Amino acid sequence: MIAAKRAEDGAPDGSGPRRMLSEKQVLEIVPVGRTTLYRMEKAGRFPRSTYISPNRRVSYEDEIVAWQNAVDEFDPGRRRGKGRRRHISPNPA
Repeated sequence: MIAAKRAEDGAPDGSGPRRMLSEKQVLEIVPVGRTTLYRMEKAGRFPRSTYISPNRRVSYEDEIVAWQNAVDEFDPGRRRGKGRRRHISPNPA
């Protein structure tokens, strides 16, 4: 039953525990700042971290890898961030 649960959770081969990453390790992998990471989690654009004790948060490596693979699928029709406008120079030539 435990092995089946791990396989559903996305353990790489279903035979071992999932690797947990600290916030520092996640920030070494993902090129964003800490605040941006929290905002992305809150907006649902990044896998949410999990508390394993009252003061310790971790993220699962397999979820981060799955997110990276999804980001790799570039959509050329994708727009820039919310509220961004094209810059128009004041002196058009």
